Amino acid sequence: MIDRKYHRLVFSFFMSLLMSCIMSLVISVYNVGWVSDIISIWLKAWLFAFVVAFPTILIVSPIVHKLVGLVLKETK
Repeated sequence: MIDRKYHRLVFSFFMSLLMSCIMSLVISVYNVGWVSDIISIWLKAWLFAFVVAFPTILIVSPIVHKLVGLVLKETK
């Protein structure tokens, strides 16, 4: 198993993997429809999306955590 100190990195990896998978499929089907080579189109889009999403999540997630902290009430 992976050490807990890598939590942020592992979380970012899986979040970007799954989100880029889902979003690239949805956008590919939206743009070209259910064509015969949709799997090939989607896999190319997914690879590109993942390469962008992984570092983006690593950079943006601390900002998002701070924003969430600002909008949520403190528990009593």
